[in-house]
Amino acid sequence: MANGQEKEAAGRAAAELARDGDVVGLGTGSTAYFAVVALGERVKAGLKIIGIPTSLQTADLARAVGIRLTTLDEHPEIDITIDGADEVDPKLNLIKGGGGALLREKVVAFASRKMVVVADSAKIVAVLGKFPLPVEVISFARGVVERKIVSLGASPKLRTKPDGSAYLTDNGNQILDCSFGEIADPPALALALSNTPGIVEHGLFIGLASVTLVGRGDRVEELRR
Repeated sequence: MANGQEKEAAGRAAAELARDGDVVGLGTGSTAYFAVVALGERVKAGLKIIGIPTSLQTADLARAVGIRLTTLDEHPEIDITIDGADEVDPKLNLIKGGGGALLREKVVAFASRKMVVVADSAKIVAVLGKFPLPVEVISFARGVVERKIVSLGASPKLRTKPDGSAYLTDNGNQILDCSFGEIADPPALALALSNTPGIVEHGLFIGLASVTLVGRGDRVEELRR
């Protein structure tokens, strides 16, 4: 079964978990896309939810499929968030941020009672770190942050747009994609990065995911911590 079909199966399965009256965090990326589209179908069929998008891109998609949107100021507690991941380990620690929305994704995950991760089977790993870890930085501090990341054992690379200019997040920050190789202790690395001034957020999501729905072949598997 192709990758895209696994993503769609996982996204659609997760969309079934939203209930009437829920405030739903809407993730960003290729697998979350299918969940948002499926939620839109459920809304058209009568489901009453309001969504909090994790990116401008997802906000546009949600409006297009008929999901009413709100803000964290109006609804600081989210019932369920459905979002993808670039890597998922056996403890449901994640690497996220390949799509550039890691800061808003982490805020929304933190505010959620339940975070459901949707993924195709290729995203499930024994150890995090093959996927370069995205780190969102303010441009003023980039040189300082790069030195710190090198000292932690990675080679940071500035994310750029096709024209060669720096990629900017929805928050106006830059992203360093940091190749650590196998991350032996994700919580320790997360703490070291969080304690570095100039780093706005990093893509290690530790202890935030409640469950992962994985498209595997023609079925969807549920992984728990």
